[in-house]
Amino acid sequence: MSHKAAFNVAVVGATGAVGQKIIKLLEEKNFPINELKLLSSSRSAGKKIAFHGEEVTVEEALPESFKGIDIALFSAGGSVSKQLAPEAVKHGAVVVDNTSAFRMDEDVPLVVPEVNKEDLLNHKGIIANPNCSTIQMVAALKPLQEAYGLKRVIVSTYQAVSGAGVSANKELENQSTSFLKNEEMQAEILPVKGDKKHYPIAFNALPQIDVFQENGYTFEEMKMINETKKIMHAPDLSVAATCVRLPIFTSHAESVYVELDRNDLAVNEIQKVLEEAEGVILQDDPQNQLYPTPLSAADREEVFVGRVRQDPDVKNGFHMWIVSDNLMKGAAWNTVQIAETLIKNKRL
Repeated sequence: MSHKAAFNVAVVGATGAVGQKIIKLLEEKNFPINELKLLSSSRSAGKKIAFHGEEVTVEEALPESFKGIDIALFSAGGSVSKQLAPEAVKHGAVVVDNTSAFRMDEDVPLVVPEVNKEDLLNHKGIIANPNCSTIQMVAALKPLQEAYGLKRVIVSTYQAVSGAGVSANKELENQSTSFLKNEEMQAEILPVKGDKKHYPIAFNALPQIDVFQENGYTFEEMKMINETKKIMHAPDLSVAATCVRLPIFTSHAESVYVELDRNDLAVNEIQKVLEEAEGVILQDDPQNQLYPTPLSAADREEVFVGRVRQDPDVKNGFHMWIVSDNLMKGAAWNTVQIAETLIKNKRL
């Protein structure tokens, strides 16, 4: 592996919501960049994006785009990743992919740096960024698993529309305006873009994120189930999920119930473990109405936890409320963190 001082970096999907945040983070973190290449679809090629006071022209993403690239950060959709990520690796780049294309591939590490950065040591050119809702949950679960052992997880999510892309944000804006004007709301994107049937998201709650599977769970729910087990190296862990889309723009919230391997724990012990966990901020003072919310977590890099309480009927059961910005820690920041960790560990 190279021990360079600066790297040639490509951002694929540079004009998208996550791509824009990745570029901003690369700038804010003073990521060691020698050359930055911004790639997108042909329709966005030619646009200019500011980076460190200079304008970088967006180019069309093609197989030959990755010549001389050391690290490629992908966030342009699964089909693009499947087509171009292997091409980037052929040209010698290490790929960090923000789609679901490679997450469950046994040869591809699925990484949240605070949780399983050691898995980066075994990458073969492609590293997968987990689903946004999975990332924030495992960041809180891992320290509890290490301290007390983990037997069962049940999660219900309350997810922002930005998880479905910029067009979903626009749909929420338009529907909200129509509703307040007592006009008919047009639903075209949610719950699933391209699906036959749609429901308005404004002033509503949609218990469907992605398509339904044969077992009755959605693909989003199965991603949370399977990714959690892989990231935490716990194939036998009992995990169940219900994923719901809410009419909020930014940050996912989750109600998480866990059963630990200990029956003698108190809430303050759980809080202490979470308070000391890397990347986690405990906001849990119910007497003063202190707890995390989607608005308070927006544009933040951390995972916020509150409402920690013991189940009244199960001694080893605890409930908690987990919130994080789905475009930051759930996507862009985790991607950049992986790249930073690769450099620190000289794995580029």
